Amino acid sequence: MQQAISIIDRTESAATLLSPIRLKILKLLREPDSAANVARRLDLPRQRVSYHVRALKDADLLQDVGERRKGNFVEKLVQSTGRYYLIAPQALGELGANLDAAQDRLSSAYLVGMVSEAVRDLCILRQRADRAGKKLATLSLETEVHFVDPSAQNAFVEELATCMTRLTKKYHHTRGLGGRSFRFMLAGYPALPREDDTPPSTPTPPAQEISS
Repeated sequence: MQQAISIIDRTESAATLLSPIRLKILKLLREPDSAANVARRLDLPRQRVSYHVRALKDADLLQDVGERRKGNFVEKLVQSTGRYYLIAPQALGELGANLDAAQDRLSSAYLVGMVSEAVRDLCILRQRADRAGKKLATLSLETEVHFVDPSAQNAFVEELATCMTRLTKKYHHTRGLGGRSFRFMLAGYPALPREDDTPPSTPTPPAQEISS
């Protein structure tokens, strides 16, 4: 079954992925197709494309999804395991970004390390959920705030920290039986310019996503 985002956590898979030709093949194989037809679409020798398809299948980046009869021949259909891919920090071994790489909690390096650890944890949790045949419970909140000056930004951060501390004290139970622990992270960085860069007249409510 194809995933929306397939997380790559093995060095071998990451190395297999990083090839211009293989990236083109994966892009075309977001939808089921045969290696022969992909070769025609890329105007490349069939044997060359078949070689790359085998390598991508060995790295679990492509999967067999059926067959298609074409004239007197039966073509095997393959499809990418994900519509998009993300390389997890563990694929880089000791070189993967982590929180130990930066001690300054206000630095961009610390934020990158925090996000990298979240990707690592999600990769492990998704694998466990898949093996158990269960969905992974997650929650996402996202919003964008336009500050008129640095003082407003600092006030927002202080109020946000106070609110998070209050909620943690209210709902966290160290001796509760059963239940489940969740990890929450708060992060902020300058928003990249968009097509319409005009700040909204009213604050945009946080976008929410809950999966169970």
